[in-house]
Amino acid sequence: MSQSAVSNRFQKIYSNPAWALVAAFGTYFCMYGFRKPYTAATYTDAVYFGINYKFLLIIAQTIGYVIAKWVGIKIVSEIKREQRIKAIIGFIAFAELMLLLFGLVPRPFNIVCLLLNGLSLGVIFGLVLGFVEGRKNTEFLIAGLCASFIVSDGVSKSVGTMLLSFGVTENWMPFFAGLVFIIPTAIFITMLAVTPPPSVKDVDNRSAREPMTAADRWHFFNKYAPGLIGIILVYLFVTLLRSVRADFAVELWSGLGYHQTPALFTQSELIVSFGVIIVIGLAVLIGNHYKAFNFSLLISFLGFAILLFTITGLNAGLGKFPFMVLIGLGVYMPYVAVHAIVFERLIAVTKERANVGFLMYIVDSVGYTGYIGLMLLHYFTPAGSTILSIFMQMCIYLGIAGLLLIIFCYLYFKIKLESNGQPNTELSAGQGSSIQRHGAAV
Repeated sequence: MSQSAVSNRFQKIYSNPAWALVAAFGTYFCMYGFRKPYTAATYTDAVYFGINYKFLLIIAQTIGYVIAKWVGIKIVSEIKREQRIKAIIGFIAFAELMLLLFGLVPRPFNIVCLLLNGLSLGVIFGLVLGFVEGRKNTEFLIAGLCASFIVSDGVSKSVGTMLLSFGVTENWMPFFAGLVFIIPTAIFITMLAVTPPPSVKDVDNRSAREPMTAADRWHFFNKYAPGLIGIILVYLFVTLLRSVRADFAVELWSGLGYHQTPALFTQSELIVSFGVIIVIGLAVLIGNHYKAFNFSLLISFLGFAILLFTITGLNAGLGKFPFMVLIGLGVYMPYVAVHAIVFERLIAVTKERANVGFLMYIVDSVGYTGYIGLMLLHYFTPAGSTILSIFMQMCIYLGIAGLLLIIFCYLYFKIKLESNGQPNTELSAGQGSSIQRHGAAV
């Protein structure tokens, strides 16, 4: 077989959507191995400044993550494709170095190490996202990418719990958990590096996802500000719920009467991720971008409805394990819908100069900033309140508010896009190319 034939065969493999899915899923899945295993520990033996040590660790890492998200609005929206792989490798290597220092530096000074760990990892999602957006199968690819952090959250905790059971100390467990993920991380990043960009047909249908300038960012946000703010608030609510459910999984399961086991975290999240992928993946079947955008709002609406139903169900005798699974499904449906469909199809409808990474880092910045506030607010709650009771109250109040916001977003974009003549517009490849060349919105 000639060298050219071999090269063509590999190009076909690299161009297969399954290749991009595995590469993106695996890269972000492994990133969690450098971020979340420490939450499997309880750190109950330490209190500093009158605050539980684990709370301080979570707040510190989240602060780093928040800073990365705000800075990432510029970095992710402007970075060129050829720079992404080097950036991913550099940020993950720095994160593992911080986990090494976390084990070496005595408490409480090692809290700073987790802040820097979060700072380096907070940009990874946007860098990986850039490899899969703007394609015919983008919703399915991003749903798979999002499934990675649903599954990996449970797997990373399982790895952390396993290392603790082997006698690894709580301070050193995060570093050794990172070592477990180094080789698979290298494999998946290599796969990501050879993933080709969107095809010409993809660009014609979805619009080119080019680097943005500051003027581009301000133009897009100001043009759709009311609707975008509504989506930001929806995302804030589900980020708060998701973060509490993820960071305090041990406490929530204990509150429900379950003992901590490595398999428990993984089993529940596998079920949740499977359900989310099925629901979100249906958007690939919807060719009309406006209808797909509305479908994403419907998914988000149903997610909040599931939250309220599940809370009511627990009080009516719903099983504890199904409760955690359904809560996960209710939280992740709107959370992943924003990641995979809302912004992807909004850009495709409007044909504005924008990319999903820019919009995702706006909502992530607000979401994680809100989570820091929630962590601090925890210390003003009544002394007898448990993590489980607080979480259930959050599900009720944020669930109701989320339903109302989704209705507002639907009505706003219906009026806004209709006034621009954009709904129900299905561009042909030739029309899409022409619009991109002239820089006009539909």
